[in-house]
Amino acid sequence: MTGTAPYDLVLISLFATALLVAVLLLFVTAPYGRHGRVGWGPTLPARYGWVLMESPTVVAFITFYAMGPHALDIAPLLLLLVWQSHYVHRTLVYPFRLRTQARTPLTIIAMALCFNTANAYVNATWLSTHGRYGTEWLSDPRFISGAAVFVIGYAINRWADRVLRGLRAPGDTDYRIPRGGLYQWISCPNYFGEVLQWCGWALATWSLAGLSFAVFTAANLVPRALSHHRWYREQFDDYPQRRHAVVPFVL
Repeated sequence: MTGTAPYDLVLISLFATALLVAVLLLFVTAPYGRHGRVGWGPTLPARYGWVLMESPTVVAFITFYAMGPHALDIAPLLLLLVWQSHYVHRTLVYPFRLRTQARTPLTIIAMALCFNTANAYVNATWLSTHGRYGTEWLSDPRFISGAAVFVIGYAINRWADRVLRGLRAPGDTDYRIPRGGLYQWISCPNYFGEVLQWCGWALATWSLAGLSFAVFTAANLVPRALSHHRWYREQFDDYPQRRHAVVPFVL
């Protein structure tokens, strides 16, 4: 904790939100994509809703980061680039490659906007204000191992997304069974990769801010992976029985 009341309050709230989200998603499937359904109010096309709800991860993060006294230090700048390497693509490229006609409820978009803004605040402010990262941090085993885990997760996430896109021709909206690579063992390697990424981030930053995001990512994506896995088994009689949902051989 930093001793700065507003910052610490937001940080604590993120851990509490992770617990709430995990419990909620175990009982209620989030109404997006293949799980979309009526009763959640007005909607936006999925790709535009995605850009809107993810935008704080780029814009707010840079804004909060730039306000810190260590914003021009080498190690924080490198960590900034690590974060943005994921979110610039995720916000401005990924949604326009989606081959879907799905729509996202404004309620989901609003909740994501609130979380992403708070998450950007605690992580960006930690890097450039509260954290202390000299150049020696770049040779610290925690940074090196965390960066390696992030890169592995990033590669898995991007690869898994490419496989899913390749299942559909332009204009095709049918779902098919993804195969090959990690899809031989789990239904959602894209989620597995993203959880790995933010575990790597938590290690590379060695911070409660990073840990809060890793915990939230797992709390959010693991129940969603379980929902996806259950949906695949219900939709496809020939779905591979040996596959788990999100962690090979485990879950």
